Amino acid sequence: MSIYVMSDIHGCYDAFLSMLEKICFSDTDELILAGDYIDRGAQSCEMLHWIERRPSNVCVLRGNHEEEFAAYVELMLLLNRREELDTDFSSPEEAEALYHSVKYWICHSMTPDSGFGIFDVYGTIESLLKQKRITLGDLCRWAEMIRKMPYYKKLDAGGRTCIIVHAGYSEWNGKADESFESRKQFYLYAREESIRSGGVKNGMVIAGHTPTILEDEFAYNEGKVFRIYDAKKDCVFYNIDCGCAFRNIRPEARLACLRLDDEKIFYV
Repeated sequence: MSIYVMSDIHGCYDAFLSMLEKICFSDTDELILAGDYIDRGAQSCEMLHWIERRPSNVCVLRGNHEEEFAAYVELMLLLNRREELDTDFSSPEEAEALYHSVKYWICHSMTPDSGFGIFDVYGTIESLLKQKRITLGDLCRWAEMIRKMPYYKKLDAGGRTCIIVHAGYSEWNGKADESFESRKQFYLYAREESIRSGGVKNGMVIAGHTPTILEDEFAYNEGKVFRIYDAKKDCVFYNIDCGCAFRNIRPEARLACLRLDDEKIFYV
């Protein structure tokens, strides 16, 4: 039995399947996915369907892109209730009409401080509605699935406390970082703060969120997995987001997988 960790698949479903084949993933193994399954890539629908039907030995954690997807769906439901639109949850056409009503509402009715200035940033919901004929019922089912996803998973690996999380994890001073409103925000959005004010004593934190192909970011490593050790905390930090969704424009981008048993890294 082996434990594998992947993150930031971002709609690259074919690459994900190739990785499962490469690591010979079986029923006796465990797979932990650290969020951001959708957006950017062209196969978000396939990823959502796979997660919905995932085997019991797969643990799915929440990423910021899933969090935002669920918020977009909630906004659609809000308008549906507020305007008494009575949208048919089984109709692709009515779901698409509601989507465009939300876009119109945001453009023409929202004030800058309303908090609703951003909607479907990557066009994923629009693509699901137009190309895949997804219904409002489908969107609500996926949003509910996302709300049940935990933010992190804790386990023991190689004598260390191991935390798998999308962006950052902190147990220091009861507060993650003063620039974040909550610990949940830290789990989903931390970047260099994940190392500066995060970690776990005598532990290991495995996260994604910040592609290692970005030269200006702390985790830059030419598209390879980033690893750093903090001796003061006795904590190993991994960033395994190697920018898979950018492969069309960045040849060094790839999907990474870390095997916890021996910290071996796989790429596709």
